[in-house]
Amino acid sequence: MAVLDSGVEASHPKLGITLLDDLAVVAEGHKLRVVKGGGRDNFGHGTAVAGVIHELAPQAKIGSIRVLGHDNTSRTSIIERAAQEALDRGYHIINCSFGCGVENQVLQYKKWVDEAYLKGIHIVAACDNIDFSKTEWPACFPSVVAVNMAETDNGKIFYYQRGTLVEFAARGVNVPVLWAGGAEKVVTGSSFAAPRLSAMLARLLSGCPNVTPLEAKAIFHRLALPWTHKVAAQNVLIG
Repeated sequence: MAVLDSGVEASHPKLGITLLDDLAVVAEGHKLRVVKGGGRDNFGHGTAVAGVIHELAPQAKIGSIRVLGHDNTSRTSIIERAAQEALDRGYHIINCSFGCGVENQVLQYKKWVDEAYLKGIHIVAACDNIDFSKTEWPACFPSVVAVNMAETDNGKIFYYQRGTLVEFAARGVNVPVLWAGGAEKVVTGSSFAAPRLSAMLARLLSGCPNVTPLEAKAIFHRLALPWTHKVAAQNVLIG
């Protein structure tokens, strides 16, 4: 599984994983280069995401491609380059705990999301933390497993609602996570819900490796609990 994020501090004492890849996409003038990540997490966000995945799918192999900077932001061109690197390296799942709502950049996201779909590669993405219905990419492509945060203490279940591109929700409110510098934090956001679905997807693929992205979504529809107001976070109203 490729984690496109702020990097992963694999040496964190409570994480203890060996990364398949530790890379970063960096800008040098008008050019982008893929370089060694150096075991660095620019923010802490990526270590948290990797920790959630490892907790739920400890056998899953994780690769880190750093795309987020010290302010936890990025550029679409950097994300596109990192996604292409993950596709070329043959990762089966790409976790994207970020989103872009700039309309004139949608085709840059569509290009690699479509390539992933054609290759049978699964993409899991977080949604907007203020208003889950706000259009963001890559979450709002139908082939992507889009995930919102749910207010629940059970991190091993997830929820589904028909009629929205952000179909799924999982624990993402007041979540204890690992952080950069060997630290731990309590955080809230869809960023920490998305990796739960990535981990469950990894477990599904370990037994059924040929499941396609749309087949996986259909299976998740069947396995999920109803996404109701009882678990809805502050960025969504469900009737």
